[in-house]
Amino acid sequence: MIDSNFLKKDKIANLNVPRETFKELEDYSKEIIKKNKSINLISKSTEKSIKIRHIEDCAQTIDFINENDINVCTDLGSGAGLPGVVLGILMKPKNPLFKIIFYEKSYHKSVFLKDMVKKFTLNSEIHQKNIFDERELSTDVIISRAFKPLPIIFKIAQSNFKNFKYIILYLGKSGKKILDDALKFWIFDYEEKKSLTSDESMIVKIANLREKNVKNKFI
Repeated sequence: MIDSNFLKKDKIANLNVPRETFKELEDYSKEIIKKNKSINLISKSTEKSIKIRHIEDCAQTIDFINENDINVCTDLGSGAGLPGVVLGILMKPKNPLFKIIFYEKSYHKSVFLKDMVKKFTLNSEIHQKNIFDERELSTDVIISRAFKPLPIIFKIAQSNFKNFKYIILYLGKSGKKILDDALKFWIFDYEEKKSLTSDESMIVKIANLREKNVKNKFI
């Protein structure tokens, strides 16, 4: 089984994913750094730490993705494909039908995404569109990394998607307060896990989201 424990190990021989998967993740990292010379995919200051700061940070969400009821994942504000491309590469040997849907309004970043999904033969759709303009969308998981704050993601999920099961988000050191504030206006269940790449961050999986009927909403 693929899980996030592989992030804590150093040698490929000891990891529980195929060797080819790690080769693809390494190749993907190189492609990001190469393309970063011409378009802004990641901060230049994080290029040297791309394995931990970006690849492993994205890969740790696999614990929430590697479940039987998840076959389609929609990545909002995809940028370089973090985390969508990483998850697609990780899930490919386990579930070849696993599908990633990317929403990225930038033309140049969308072209980069098209190149990456072709290079790594990922089952995907790439939409060069503004997610705020879309309606009646369906997915199993909505995932977002460094796109918009939690309240806005909740509003997108409610207004732009007709079907979804879970939302997976990254929260920083104020994560607990953000969740507590959200519970004033929304009803939802959530699981949380401490980030493996940052002591001050967490990953949350939101389920059964619905809006409370209250006045003066903060969204």
